[in-house]
Amino acid sequence: MRAVSAVETTTTTHPWAIHAEGLQVRAGRHLAVNGLDLALPTGVHGLLGPNGAGKTTLMRALATVVSPAGGRLTLLGHPVDGRSELRAVRRSLGYLPQHFGYYPRFTVREFVGYLAWLKEMPRAGVAAAVQRAIDRVGLTSKADARMKTLSGGMLRRAGIAQAIVNDPRLLLLDEPTVGLDPEQRLDFRELLRDLGTDTCVLVSTHLVEDVVAACTDVVLVNEGRLVWRGTPEVLAAQGDAGHAGDSPAERGYSALLRQHRAEATR
Repeated sequence: MRAVSAVETTTTTHPWAIHAEGLQVRAGRHLAVNGLDLALPTGVHGLLGPNGAGKTTLMRALATVVSPAGGRLTLLGHPVDGRSELRAVRRSLGYLPQHFGYYPRFTVREFVGYLAWLKEMPRAGVAAAVQRAIDRVGLTSKADARMKTLSGGMLRRAGIAQAIVNDPRLLLLDEPTVGLDPEQRLDFRELLRDLGTDTCVLVSTHLVEDVVAACTDVVLVNEGRLVWRGTPEVLAAQGDAGHAGDSPAERGYSALLRQHRAEATR
């Protein structure tokens, strides 16, 4: 064993958990994220945009799954351009992809514990951290059930549990509410609000109402670029009865996209 210095045990804070400048990311040969500038602090941030807007590609880049093709990306104060920096970021990162893999015969406890091991969590605290993550997503009674026996909504909650098991300082959730019933979505929103007090949470979703209910601000992207950023309240004020949507927030979202597309064709 080696001695741990005071520098290593001191909590480090950064003005921006995510800081991207002119970020470019490819999805195959396509430049799905093209010149994106974004700076996000602690809080819950909703990522909105139509299909093909580059949301999932952006999330994969922020999760260090794919490397940027251009621009600059800094996560938790670390520039994402070297192996040592990536390892430091990944220890403090939680990520739920849109589609995640798992071993069907693993129990929920084993699955979350395995991801805790991959994140290099100290062994002594893993069991308690796993149980806490499972409890927070409402799967206590299913902790020892095999993953293959879970419903779609339960699988999604198990995915959220593995994303939060290490108490990440940066949490990335891609379509986290898919498969959740209305009651579970309400519980999830409450969890997001709790997490956002000391974590930078970025939630990518098509459900505008989830963003309005749980997020401190909204990031709207289209064609790989930042279209608009503001609070849910300001988003709701952007539209009127002439725009598509069942709620003020949805109409505001439609209005901003329409305006962006009109400006792009000029």
